[in-house]
Amino acid sequence: MASGFFALLDDIAALMDDVSVMSKVAAKKTAGILGDDLAVNAEKASGFMSSRELPVLWSITKGSFLNKLIILPIAFLLSAFLPIAITVILLIGGLYLAYEGAEKIYEFLVPHAHGDEEEALQDLSKEELMSLEKERVKSAILTDFILSIEIVIIALGTVAQETLTMQIIVVSIIALIATVGVYGIVALLVRMDEFGLKLIDLNERDDSFSDKIGRFLVAALPKIIKGLSVIGTIALLLVSGGLFVHNVEFVHHLVESFPSILGEFVVGLVVGFVVLFIIIGIKKAWKLISKK
Repeated sequence: MASGFFALLDDIAALMDDVSVMSKVAAKKTAGILGDDLAVNAEKASGFMSSRELPVLWSITKGSFLNKLIILPIAFLLSAFLPIAITVILLIGGLYLAYEGAEKIYEFLVPHAHGDEEEALQDLSKEELMSLEKERVKSAILTDFILSIEIVIIALGTVAQETLTMQIIVVSIIALIATVGVYGIVALLVRMDEFGLKLIDLNERDDSFSDKIGRFLVAALPKIIKGLSVIGTIALLLVSGGLFVHNVEFVHHLVESFPSILGEFVVGLVVGFVVLFIIIGIKKAWKLISKK
């Protein structure tokens, strides 16, 4: 009996060793998309009132966990019985991500009557602010859902030849890292200014080392958020473009001669603006029909 117990421990140790190796491989494969995920979600989680930043981020994090719980079993089943469905789902997600990226560029380039966002937020009632917050959280969770699909599928591809047990363990580890790691870093970023203020108030001296670090953190946060907004938009287009380049042979051949990152960006940009103008056209047509 003792020998059987130690044999079981040996099998578990061997499995954990294999899991560790495969998890490292999967992490390397998904590193790029995790970086994009961080940029996109940091941009999505910013722009809220200071007192609401962490509650909002926690709501998005819980939504992200729920996304993974939905995606993982479906991904395993589809991978086993209907692999073509995964490609279709990825391309639909690519359309949405491309649209989001193109919409951000369009809003930046084309004048529109949004006014000063901060002043507009101040004019809203508490109920309206909470409603706006819920809409932003829903948008962030939806974007997370699409990016999570990409992360899970890439991780699953690295262990496709392994046993089902190995697939479940490794992909689940990557999904957990994608949620805890990404949103943990985002939480640190959005609270950076609060930490800076605490450093400034740490002592009564006006030009202490902690004051300099604190002022640097407070001044740097808006620049970091703006930078992440730009990076997040580029990431949306790169991810969406990559989905089409790697899953549609015709598109792949069109940008074959391009450097991979440029080809993916161009494809994401073109697809995004095509979808954007179709949606704008549908909205205008709907307004004309509704007026009659």
